[in-house]
Amino acid sequence: MNPTPRTPSSAPNQQGFALLEAMISILIFSFGVLGILGIQAAMVKHTTDAKYRSEASYIAQQRLGQMWANPTNTVAYLETDTDVSARLPSGTRTVTQPTAGEFVVTVTWQQPGQGIHTFTTTARIAGG
Repeated sequence: MNPTPRTPSSAPNQQGFALLEAMISILIFSFGVLGILGIQAAMVKHTTDAKYRSEASYIAQQRLGQMWANPTNTVAYLETDTDVSARLPSGTRTVTQPTAGEFVVTVTWQQPGQGIHTFTTTARIAGG
């Protein structure tokens, strides 16, 4: 009786390879999810920044519109640090007149966890 020659089996060398592949794919997927979350957080921050800038522009333009509607009494609209915090966090509005007929509206606010932001616009109003 001749014993059948045994061929080395490759099965012991392959044990655990599927588990390793699964772990690597989970790792790659996790990095992708973390990247998407980072992009989403940045998007929310930039959207909030844009909302506040838009609101500051509206507040300034609203004041200039009131002044244009009554150009003979523009001096009555000059103000310093008027509270506009109902629309902007820690918001204030200042209207100055550096030269005759020229008015500068400055709106400042401070977003939570960030520094102070400023929006400034200048207009010339005849009769002021």
